[in-house]
Amino acid sequence: MNDEEMRKEAHELDVTVWVGKAGIESVVDELSDQLAARDMVKVKFLRAARGGTSTEELAEELAELTNAELFETRGNTGVLYR
Repeated sequence: MNDEEMRKEAHELDVTVWVGKAGIESVVDELSDQLAARDMVKVKFLRAARGGTSTEELAEELAELTNAELFETRGNTGVLYR
């Protein structure tokens, strides 16, 4: 899949994982399960999760914890894929 196709697919995705005050550790298993079932997952980082950290930093850390790749971040959402 090329970059343009991935961007289109990412745009059409609904958010299926929300990261809140419990932090990214609380969604690692759920995100791993979703990535096993689908190629790409959109994650929303709520204000309580961000604290003083950027969405980009949180998304990169979450990608590392789930053996995924970070495709993009936009606003408070990130798109990860395997």
